[in-house]
Amino acid sequence: MLNLFRCVTRACALGLLAVPLLAGAAEPIPVDALTRLPAIQSVSMDPSGKHLVGLVPSPKSPDETALATWDLDSLASGPKVVTPSGEQMKFIAAFALKADKILAIARQEWTGDGGCVEGRSLGTTKTFVTKAYLTGDAQKKFEEAFADDKTAVGVSKQTQRCLELAGTASLVSMLPLDPDNVIIQQVSEVSLSSNYYRYNLKTGEKELLFHGGARAAPSLFDARNGKVLVKSEIEPTGDNDYDQRFLIIDPKSGKFEVQDPLTTKLSDRHSVSVVGVDDATGKYYVLTDQFSDQVQARVYDPSQKKFDPEPLLADNSFSIGGLIFSTRPTNFNKIVGFIVDGPYRQQVFVDPTLKGIQESIGKAFDGQQISISSYTDDFSKVLFSTESASTPPAWHLLLNKAQVVNLGSEFPTVKPGMTGAESWVTYKARDGMEIPAILDLPAGWKKGDAVAPAILMPHGGPWARDYMGWDAPGWVPMLTSRGYAVLRPQYRGSSGLGRKLWLAGDGQWGQTMSDDLDDGAAWLVAQGIAAKDRIAIFGYSYGGFAAVAADVRSPSPFQCAIAGAPVADLGRLGTSWSDNRLQRILQGQTVKGMDPMKNASKAHLPILLFDGDRDVRTPPSIHAEPFYKAVKDIVPAQYHVIADMPHSMPWYPRQARETSNLIVNYLDGECFNRKK
Repeated sequence: MLNLFRCVTRACALGLLAVPLLAGAAEPIPVDALTRLPAIQSVSMDPSGKHLVGLVPSPKSPDETALATWDLDSLASGPKVVTPSGEQMKFIAAFALKADKILAIARQEWTGDGGCVEGRSLGTTKTFVTKAYLTGDAQKKFEEAFADDKTAVGVSKQTQRCLELAGTASLVSMLPLDPDNVIIQQVSEVSLSSNYYRYNLKTGEKELLFHGGARAAPSLFDARNGKVLVKSEIEPTGDNDYDQRFLIIDPKSGKFEVQDPLTTKLSDRHSVSVVGVDDATGKYYVLTDQFSDQVQARVYDPSQKKFDPEPLLADNSFSIGGLIFSTRPTNFNKIVGFIVDGPYRQQVFVDPTLKGIQESIGKAFDGQQISISSYTDDFSKVLFSTESASTPPAWHLLLNKAQVVNLGSEFPTVKPGMTGAESWVTYKARDGMEIPAILDLPAGWKKGDAVAPAILMPHGGPWARDYMGWDAPGWVPMLTSRGYAVLRPQYRGSSGLGRKLWLAGDGQWGQTMSDDLDDGAAWLVAQGIAAKDRIAIFGYSYGGFAAVAADVRSPSPFQCAIAGAPVADLGRLGTSWSDNRLQRILQGQTVKGMDPMKNASKAHLPILLFDGDRDVRTPPSIHAEPFYKAVKDIVPAQYHVIADMPHSMPWYPRQARETSNLIVNYLDGECFNRKK
């Protein structure tokens, strides 16, 4: 369509035209099955193993959430307490704490003056306020969690509103051995700095552990008592750069000492994280890429101020994503496992009991990714989740190391076989760089079958990456169940897959970063998977930028582009997308390259653009709408505004349905002309 089209009515949103099945595809997953509220989500177990907490659809409305508590002694009877979301605040996450407390996260729509949040340059800001609430196991009373009880004398209403929008308190540590206390972070309305407290869940009393500042923060707390063991500081170097320093407390003097081997320049973008301490030796565990392209786990001796000569843990292909420490009193703070940040975030347990539990679960859920969330001290109750590319996340309990109780799947109507096979692949870019990617084949497709239509789906960020497994927005299973192949390239500029790949994206927006996507399309054709004349590009956020950039780049392997919440104007993006000054300096200077808005006259692909009217990350009035107006008389173009939709998930079911139907109908109609 060539005219401006704002899709705001329900009939328009749901795309009422029937979508025929692509040749060779299995029965497609209904869009509604992927865009309804999960049947169960955000599940956690309290440390004592008495109850579970999670979110379920509200009994009042299937499109709204409710906070649920299950008694583990009577699971078969269903949730013991269910509290629907209120008229304004809607539950989006929940956590089972100790002392019979529950932490519930909720949000509500907010419209007001700008000036303090992303999108502040717009004047009037449409966004969301998010708050944390504490309640008991019975959910009788909800109070704002960890609220600052000091009167903010002299602080303007605008500043108070800014703090409310940004969030003023959060949970930092559970302190597993302490029955009543946790560590919280709280933003002072007086000093505007972040302070850290030991907070008593029963009495509400708090004790100051660390007074933060503009460039200082705690990096590691003693997991037993909350004492700060390591802190980090950001110091200017005088050359428009900063040093990130780590200071470790001397157990004898009680003073913090700067550790030069841990100091790096922000501009060098090394990853350094102090994640634990060995009680026996006083040495610290550090995750860093100072010695390798990938992050390794290293042991650091603060008394000698040096690393051990060999890494504690390393993988040639992927980073070590974390260490898993025991929370059980008998071996508290001992390393019981680690995480390899590979195609999945793979838990690897070295503790014999946990390793045996993981292996037994694996036999019961063959082919699925398993994640152990929590367990009681005697392992009589183990909460874990499973998922795969074709199986939505599901929650389970292992009882007494023998019986598995299935708590439920997020999307129970999606069954194995409705989507295609998934694999981790690599291909060579035109300059020889190896580009990792996730390939999802059409449902039922096998090598030697007729070539399929395909979608190149670059992730957002761009300092991010994709993982194998269930696709959270549901777009990948939606497409593969309809006969599309989907390739998700981890293009240069992606983070978490090595420094070489990450740094290669600096200043390459719309240039070599986009070359990687074009080369991915060529690889699909060369592999006999995709039809050369039936490839589209679809991305969201930075992926939306990549789709907009593809529209003005020539030659192009794509037949159409779909850009969700795109950046389209690099000049307007500038450094306004982050409220963190150091982050703007660090990442903002890498946001350079080809500006699609300045090249709009070169548009040559049909394009669908959509964005939410509460998106303050990439405001549509700055990016999607101006680009649409610039190209609508050059190429077939559509522009849709999604009511009340923010940039990031979670989205309302109506928003997920609207965007998913837009995508499906556009690909089958405007792009590949398959509607009959």
